[in-house]
Amino acid sequence: MSILTSNFLLSVVLLAAAGCFAGVLSGLFGIGGGAVLVPILVATFTLQNLLPEHIVHMAVGTSLAIIIPTAIRSYRSHRKHGAGNVDLLRSWVFCVPFGVIAACSVVGFVPGIVLKYVFAAVASLIAFKMLFNQSNWVIAKELPGPMINKGVGFGIGFLSTFMGIGGGNLNNLFMTLFGQSIHQAVATSAGLGVLIAIPAALGYVYAGWEAEGLPVWVFGYVNLLAVALIAPFSVLMAPFGAKLAHKFSARKLEIGFGLFLVCVIINFLV
Repeated sequence: MSILTSNFLLSVVLLAAAGCFAGVLSGLFGIGGGAVLVPILVATFTLQNLLPEHIVHMAVGTSLAIIIPTAIRSYRSHRKHGAGNVDLLRSWVFCVPFGVIAACSVVGFVPGIVLKYVFAAVASLIAFKMLFNQSNWVIAKELPGPMINKGVGFGIGFLSTFMGIGGGNLNNLFMTLFGQSIHQAVATSAGLGVLIAIPAALGYVYAGWEAEGLPVWVFGYVNLLAVALIAPFSVLMAPFGAKLAHKFSARKLEIGFGLFLVCVIINFLV
């Protein structure tokens, strides 16, 4: 067996496993799965000997495309448990995609190493909050007014596009800082992933449309082969993760989320 063939088979196995894991995490933490997909996609695309300058951008763009069906399935599963802030999501229908579009307009000019550092820095802040959270670590007991909410929505959309995530990491931090339960935050984050992933994935397609040296199965910065291998598994496993989330206490869910982010940060930086 040639090295190229063995690398391809290893990539297929990695992507299928990543899909299952991402689906569970999407339901469990409402994160869309991008936090685990991006590092694995980077490793997989490296095995495929793709041009280094495209690897991180393609990993982020592909991750966002996979989040779309996964987040929809995850959110529907959480709603069956009566969780999720529908009013907040409605107030973000325009401002979150606007933040995504703003990020997409500049992401093609940002070096891949910058995307890595943004991901690591934001994830570290969230992990610290979740692991060491105290009852008095809240800004208020309820969510802020409409104008602040819309500004937060724009910021989440903007940062999530750079990080290749569905916004769940950031929204979980936001909602828990304003006195909302982690279960409500997770359920709302699943719905948020849809608002972010659709325009963000389209933005990465546009950003990579004229990039040179990309394989034929790549649509802009979205690797269609990787999407086809991962998405079915992530969609299948999302309801299982959502069911699992509602069996954990709030503190156990926070600690689990924090430990997961620490593992992702270490792996991504290494």
